[in-house]
Amino acid sequence: MGTALVYHEDMTAARLLWDDPECEIECPERLTTALERLQQRGLEQRCLQLAAREASEAELGLVHSPEYVALVRGTQALGTGELQTLSGQYDAVYFHPSTFHCARLAVGAALQLVDAVLAGAVRNGLALVRPPGHHSQRAAANGFCVFNNVAIAAKHAQRQHGLHRILIVDWDVHHGQGIQYIFEDDPSVLYFSWHRYEHGRFWPYLRESDADAVGQGPGLGFTVNLPWNQVGMGNADYVAAFLHVLLPVAFEFNPELVLVSAGFDSAIGDPEGQMQATPECFAHLTQLLQVLAGGRVCAVLEGGYHLESLSQSVCMMVQALLGDPAPPLLGPMVPHGSALESIQSVRVAQAPHWMSLQQQGVAPVLSPSSHSPEGRPSSLLLTGRPEFKAAATQDVAALSSLLDQPRLNPTPPVRTAVALAAPDAALALPSDVLCEEGSAPQEETQAWARPHEALAQDRALTALGKVLYLLDRILDGQVSSGIAVTPACAAAATLDVAIRCGLSHGAQRLLCLAVGQLDRPPDLTDDGRNLWLNIGGKEAAALSVFHVSVPLPGTTGGFLSCVLALVLPLAYSFQPDLVLVALGPAHGLRDPQAALLAALLRGPAGGRVLALVDEESTPQLAVVLARVLHGEAAPSLGPFSMASPEDVQALMQLRGQLEPRWKMLQVASEAGGPGSG
Repeated sequence: MGTALVYHEDMTAARLLWDDPECEIECPERLTTALERLQQRGLEQRCLQLAAREASEAELGLVHSPEYVALVRGTQALGTGELQTLSGQYDAVYFHPSTFHCARLAVGAALQLVDAVLAGAVRNGLALVRPPGHHSQRAAANGFCVFNNVAIAAKHAQRQHGLHRILIVDWDVHHGQGIQYIFEDDPSVLYFSWHRYEHGRFWPYLRESDADAVGQGPGLGFTVNLPWNQVGMGNADYVAAFLHVLLPVAFEFNPELVLVSAGFDSAIGDPEGQMQATPECFAHLTQLLQVLAGGRVCAVLEGGYHLESLSQSVCMMVQALLGDPAPPLLGPMVPHGSALESIQSVRVAQAPHWMSLQQQGVAPVLSPSSHSPEGRPSSLLLTGRPEFKAAATQDVAALSSLLDQPRLNPTPPVRTAVALAAPDAALALPSDVLCEEGSAPQEETQAWARPHEALAQDRALTALGKVLYLLDRILDGQVSSGIAVTPACAAAATLDVAIRCGLSHGAQRLLCLAVGQLDRPPDLTDDGRNLWLNIGGKEAAALSVFHVSVPLPGTTGGFLSCVLALVLPLAYSFQPDLVLVALGPAHGLRDPQAALLAALLRGPAGGRVLALVDEESTPQLAVVLARVLHGEAAPSLGPFSMASPEDVQALMQLRGQLEPRWKMLQVASEAGGPGSG
């Protein structure tokens, strides 16, 4: 089960044949530059490469009218003047004699990818296509888009594969109104789009791009619009949107397939978006989506017009699809105040439709007020796009410096290593997971063990030596992540040594997630270098901003809220360079819950995770953790069930105490106002 890359060089044939500053940015180099960078990084070679096929006209008809398909087919025989005249009838569109062929290949590539994933030939993949598709409507081209590639792929998955729940995530910087119109009354497709909106002043200038457009009829709540009302949104804003809006709703929806309208005009440097998210952010977003739908993620290229930013972001996404750790996000993880306001407006608009938001204390409001400024009528129709301005608000020198840096951290030679108590358990591991036989030098192990009576026994000392050896290999970059089994009687002492050893051997910030009956080491100081988070404590308590305890929630919904609204925001705020996950005695987690925690915690520390598993856990737990840390999908949690009132109250209490220090916890109304400007 690998990653597919679907492409065809014929998709570079269509190009602008006349002078049009608005349309010239949609050029063949968008594909060739991205493909060259994938080849340079050795990523294309690691994928299953599929040559795109043309979609049939019957497949186009899943979304588009026969008359519109015939019109586009007819462009093959038109001269340049006729093509320019026809193009002028649409908003920001150009036709070329090769457009029909290219656009059919773009749709066909998306369909091939969906077929390969749903047939089990690959786990996930990317269709590298042009023209893009998400603006295209039933009978109209729009915004560079001819046929709606992702919408047709969703219809195809429904008709040919019998799927009943499909999630479409559109992270292009423009609203994919074409997809919204096609599915706005369809409860089997959940459509999420964030987009530059600026209170309706940014293209496509639609009232229905605002947060209170939530679908129609049976599709109410299945359209989720997140409007960005300022430019400059960055990594913290994008991750916060996933944690506080998309993922809670998506887990409740429980999709069978995730389709991504992967537009990279939302990345740094793109003059269309004027946003600040770095290419690495898209590896994190991809990794977060891979915990859904059994990891069945099909991405289809949409926009992206800064060639270097586009190609770097594509590489980051493919790297994540292949299972590689996402590089750490650099810079402060502090969402903008405007982003928090937008996120909360979406949560309020969607709360009537989703238990996952209601249980986080979001008060549902059935008719949120419009965000249109100055009382501008919502029916006001504006036409045309803003004139293309090259990097109008970007510091070009700083951008060039950023993108000149190597985008990929050196990949450790070993992605995952394990030290198992039962050698036969290794038979269930992926073939390239290393079964580690090494151990730290005996003298070093004994020195670390000396203060702990529980580590005096030979069995505990042997296990500690393996833990220290794994930890050193992670910290020196030889191994990305590891799993070690520890004796129950020595779980707390082993964790104490692992924390101290990690901090003394190079970790600047260490996050310890302790699950079960594990107390924080008494002489561990709040020096800002370690954050202790205990799940399974007797009560919710923040003894300091670096010492947090919460009871283990008893339902699926409560557990997800704990992870998405507390654990991950804390982790992304703290920005650790090492995560220790300790599953102690009576930890109480089911294997899928532990796997989800481990999978999601790969992100904040760039994949550097060491999991310590109590030997009394289920025999297969270490194997499940090894698989997810290796990049495989976590098993399903099962049906969504509402959090208990006690769990809701405990979570809200903790968030209120911790939000002033850890800004990724904030949502505007809950934080008492906006965050940073």
